[in-house]
Amino acid sequence: MKFDPRVTLALILALVLETAGSLIWIGGAAARLREVERAAISAPEVAERLARVEGQLAEQQRTLARIEQRVDARDR
Repeated sequence: MKFDPRVTLALILALVLETAGSLIWIGGAAARLREVERAAISAPEVAERLARVEGQLAEQQRTLARIEQRVDARDR
């Protein structure tokens, strides 16, 4: 394999290192993307659980209000 004399070994080494760095960066980006996708898949489950907790909290608030009304009525 013959190279043009104007192409130095340093230039070839720089291209190889640049390519290797790019491949490493792409691998890291792919790993981050997989993590985001995994989190997005679990997000609907979390939203559903949060909605259930909010419903339970609202019911507890109504129950507490009824108890307070009964206690207030008894104290009078």
